[in-house]
Amino acid sequence: MIARTFRLITFVAFTLALFVIAGLLVLPRLPFAEKETEARQSRIIVPLAPVSGEVYPAGGSAERMAYEDDVLSKIALKEGESLVSVLTQNFDGDPLDEQIVAYRRPSEIDGPIYIIYVDFDDELGGYRRVWDFPTPITRQGTLNLYTLDMIGDRSICLAVMGMNNAGEQTLTVLQKKTATPRTARNVSEEPFRIIAEIQVDGSIGIREIERTTAYQLGYTRGEPFTITAYGRDHDSSNLMDQIETVYAYNQTSALYERQRTVRIPGAQIEQRLLRELLSGSAAKFEDFIDGLWYHVNNDGTLDQRQYIYFDPANREIIFFGDEMQQVFSWRNSTPTRYGLYISSQNVSVVTLTRFLEVDLESLEAIRLRVVEDVRIKIGVSDPWNGSYRKAGTAELRRENNMASLESHPYIDSVYSGYIGAMTFTLTGDYSLDSGNSVQKGRYAFFMLGDTELLELRPESGTERIVYRVNWGKTTGGGQGTSGNGQGAGGQGTTEQQGDPSQDRLLPAELTLVRVRLSTRGIQELHEAAISMTLNPEA
Repeated sequence: MIARTFRLITFVAFTLALFVIAGLLVLPRLPFAEKETEARQSRIIVPLAPVSGEVYPAGGSAERMAYEDDVLSKIALKEGESLVSVLTQNFDGDPLDEQIVAYRRPSEIDGPIYIIYVDFDDELGGYRRVWDFPTPITRQGTLNLYTLDMIGDRSICLAVMGMNNAGEQTLTVLQKKTATPRTARNVSEEPFRIIAEIQVDGSIGIREIERTTAYQLGYTRGEPFTITAYGRDHDSSNLMDQIETVYAYNQTSALYERQRTVRIPGAQIEQRLLRELLSGSAAKFEDFIDGLWYHVNNDGTLDQRQYIYFDPANREIIFFGDEMQQVFSWRNSTPTRYGLYISSQNVSVVTLTRFLEVDLESLEAIRLRVVEDVRIKIGVSDPWNGSYRKAGTAELRRENNMASLESHPYIDSVYSGYIGAMTFTLTGDYSLDSGNSVQKGRYAFFMLGDTELLELRPESGTERIVYRVNWGKTTGGGQGTSGNGQGAGGQGTTEQQGDPSQDRLLPAELTLVRVRLSTRGIQELHEAAISMTLNPEA
């Protein structure tokens, strides 16, 4: 009897075990498991469309995870949608960040770029698509998303900036509504409202102002920012004349409204040349800005300690200021009414992007407005905003007439040494003829603190070769010319015929010492110095 009971218990236990195993295999496929599956699906990460040459940031897994969390979408896009950009931001003050995801539909060639508001759904247990909004932007490479407190009440505003197919700058400012609940599945109210929408055939900027300490501490409201738009004066025959329109926030209507307009006369440039330069071709304006540009101080003088070097051939832009050099890859150029809108990316920190509005001031000057770190910096103290004058122009040489090359980027001469004959031209090109081969590229002399340096950019390869420059005194006769028509020779110098307003002296000896520039400054590479002498017959 006991044995029969034991066998019965064993059979029942074995049968129950089979049912449990079968249930574990079947349950994930039952209808009530769909909610869990949907939540898991909503967390699929879709990578950004790769940019040529773009790499993940160096560092450990923590840095890479932080990078992916900032720039990768938290939802999967629908079929036929292509990711353009992602902005990760905490819009509602909860523990989890939300996202603004920009996308376009490749099937719509001239179609707009859309943005999606992505929020965490408590009921779903994952991120979901809440709201779609079509922007007036159609040119993908010009899109810029950033957030700021526009009206001073600490509400988060989303600024969407870019260009449309007509070549107009557009700015749409969306204010986040505070009443939107966390779960927006059955909410008809949109999470944002439009407080400004501007389009102009020129440039647009948000003029930030310094806010009080009381605002910073949260005691009072801040002063609302204004929006400034620059467009062509259609009533003028001069293509460079502009109209400045200022938009201010109206507390009553809760919208940005036109406050005032001002006519700004532009430079008188020969209209045929101006039309050719501003013909709508990015390549023509890139050729115009190719080279070295010095910053112009408020008093109209040049600051040789700050410059920008545009290199369209190698798709690079070099910024030099505060004794530091920053190199950005030139990603995209879009022609504007007065110049170019350029997007660039730091070659060392790939998450750092910089947008430049390059406007023509004259045939020898440009004006820059820089957007960086997802913040517009027009109207505040930004180190790169302002006017720049092209190096090598007659006006530049007249302002810098001195007996040394410490502030002259280009010369016109030939120096010879054991490495061969190096020819420098006023256009910023050099060639090194070693007998067996000829190396060509671009060059520039510049100052880093009290040290003069020479940078060579060979055509072959991407390496930048930097030398510390030492100029020797002239001890013998001979003639060598610089770009201003004066050379070295005799007891001190030999004067050549040329424009006396452009005269300067060229030493007969040049010594180059190989160095490396880094965040620690100038580092010696302990290579043998290269001694060269001025070729009197060149």
